[in-house]
Amino acid sequence: MELKVVKASVEKGEGLGWGKSLLVPSIQEILKNDSQSVPERYIQEQKDRPLISQNLFDSLQVPVIDFSMLAQKDANEIRKLDLACKEWGFFQIINHGVREEIMVNMKAAMAAFFELPFQEKSKCAKAANEIQGYGQNFVVSEKQKLDWCDMMFLKTFPHETRNFKFWPLTLPGFKEAVEEYSTEIRKVSNKIDANLSVLMGMDQNGLKRKLGEFQQGIRMNYYPTCSRPDLVLGISPHSDGSLFTLLLQDDEINGLQIKHKEVWIDAKPIPNSLVVNIGDAIEILSNGMYKSIEHRAISNEKKPRMSIATFVMPGDEVQIGPLDSMVNEKHLPRSYRNIKYIDYIRQKFAMKMQGKAHTAIVKL
Repeated sequence: MELKVVKASVEKGEGLGWGKSLLVPSIQEILKNDSQSVPERYIQEQKDRPLISQNLFDSLQVPVIDFSMLAQKDANEIRKLDLACKEWGFFQIINHGVREEIMVNMKAAMAAFFELPFQEKSKCAKAANEIQGYGQNFVVSEKQKLDWCDMMFLKTFPHETRNFKFWPLTLPGFKEAVEEYSTEIRKVSNKIDANLSVLMGMDQNGLKRKLGEFQQGIRMNYYPTCSRPDLVLGISPHSDGSLFTLLLQDDEINGLQIKHKEVWIDAKPIPNSLVVNIGDAIEILSNGMYKSIEHRAISNEKKPRMSIATFVMPGDEVQIGPLDSMVNEKHLPRSYRNIKYIDYIRQKFAMKMQGKAHTAIVKL
């Protein structure tokens, strides 16, 4: 069986960027030749395999925040947000202001990309020493287990960070859909940032003053069906290196699981909602008050699943460390060292996805 590897483009003089990842076959293409077998490299170790049977913790629900109430500075909703950040690290937002049409168009644009012939998708393949483009990230060893997922990662803000050689510009409507969606998500993320600033003891512009203009990147995940979903993982357990992440889920198929009090629970989709999770950078800035949480994706036998994660990040050269407002030598001593964000993110991409191993890098 021919394994179609996503070939990276190599450009002379290309800098280190955020990191690099070994080339691996496209799981979507492998399955076109044989949809029933599970290649050995995708079969997880016994201890890492998901339990696909009925969730024993079905009653546990990720907190739901009404974004329109936050906009009105509703005290109860602000308190719910604070508790969600402290106790869960995850919440779903409804009434967030992004029109359903924009979300539908974004999902359609992503689906159209992954339906392209392999040769067309390969024109957007990841570059050497970079994480943008089509393929997989976090593959650092020829021996590590692979995720049951193909992905496309694009930087979307600031505008000058966009690299259109990774965008399928000949695909009708793709660029327009990504631009419109990323612009609307940026408005939502600015409001989340303002609320987190206040919760962390500053005014609503506190994080912006500290961190400058935020970066935004979008990762589009395609999870094919799997004949043995009990053997594989769509994405391995990890926390995000972002400030926070906004996820547009498939409305019909559950796949996202989060680790809550050492138990994996489903983050059941709510149509037209967005899932928000705290990233490593906020954990560091909040001195551990708000923790980034391990999460993973599982696959299923019936239907491919897609999701779109938008990462909101500090600028590369920004120093991140506990905010003065989050440090109290008697009750909450400093728990993390300062680190330049680019150094943190490079260390993260130099490792495979493995739970919370990345934040251990900066813990005192």
